[in-house]
Amino acid sequence: MYTLPLPTAHGVLPPAQYGAAFADAELVAQLQQGSEAAFRILVERYQNCIYRTVLALLRSPEEAEDVAQEVFVEVYQTIGRFRGEAALSTWLYRLATSRALKHRQRARAQKRFAYFTSLLGFDNQVLHEPTDHAHPQAQLEGQQRLALLLEHIARLPDQQQVAFTLRHEQELSYEEIAAVLNTTVSAVESLLFRARKTLRHHLILPLRHA
Repeated sequence: MYTLPLPTAHGVLPPAQYGAAFADAELVAQLQQGSEAAFRILVERYQNCIYRTVLALLRSPEEAEDVAQEVFVEVYQTIGRFRGEAALSTWLYRLATSRALKHRQRARAQKRFAYFTSLLGFDNQVLHEPTDHAHPQAQLEGQQRLALLLEHIARLPDQQQVAFTLRHEQELSYEEIAAVLNTTVSAVESLLFRARKTLRHHLILPLRHA
């Protein structure tokens, strides 16, 4: 099980208030006073769901661990600006999905830059022809249904992918997803409808005609 490295527990939090019964609102108040003990409870309470959310978007355990740690570092550094307009869990999901998407965008940009610079000499002349990168390794190595599902989920537009991940992997309600995405329930319903329609088109219809 994924475990985030934790600071030594000390601070203003009384030992009797440790544990699951400690409400998020009280936890936030203690965090804003700089309590590392409260931070430890926060991490223990949310680290697995944050890690799973990030992993579902990045599909790399190593990258997901790094991004999940970045999320909690950001929480520790910015908790003073949290004003409770949304639930603590909603805020954490927002941070997690935002950081995961930004990480993925940076990674893609770095890969594109490295790929194109590898094609060019110092005089900007093409040294060799591009290879075909249209088909992921999973498709080339077996066309397994799980690999295809992950492949097509990753191809969904960002908002659809986040909504689909939060609904089907984290089992959030439509209302909770709407809060994370800062949108309406009807917009979430539309995102999920379009995501499922796209996945059915790419996964189910080809099997029927196989």
